[in-house]
Amino acid sequence: MQILFPQARQVLDYYHCAEYLHKVAKTQYGQTVQALEWVEATLSRLYLGKVGQVLGGLRRMQPTSAEALKAIDNCWVYLNSHRGRTHYRTFRRGGYPLGSGGMESANKFICHMRLKRSGAWWYEENSNQMLALRCAKYNGTFNQVFTRDRQGK
Repeated sequence: MQILFPQARQVLDYYHCAEYLHKVAKTQYGQTVQALEWVEATLSRLYLGKVGQVLGGLRRMQPTSAEALKAIDNCWVYLNSHRGRTHYRTFRRGGYPLGSGGMESANKFICHMRLKRSGAWWYEENSNQMLALRCAKYNGTFNQVFTRDRQGK
């Protein structure tokens, strides 16, 4: 992603992130009000850009079981490796989506509807060209693609 689109904003899916936090809460606190309060407070900190505080809090947590230790460690590694992608308030103010659902839906609509329909089969080199045309159709650059092709560029 960074190589192909160096100027792109990369956002860690807020809802996937919440799944990691819920796993920590469930293994650490069980099905309790304390677990829900911890998740809500932690998501609020992330939304406000305080990922360092969240990481510090995870490190200071005293695991109540081996399962909790594993969930805490997994969550810490996940957040630490994506810490530059968790500025949710800034992203929201910039108009960026916080979840990947729209992208996943577009992928299903553009790619799967055409390439994975019943009875369809493709050679890889042809499928990439078909996907390029479908992307151009849906992002509004279809005429530009054909004009460029006619000019031999």
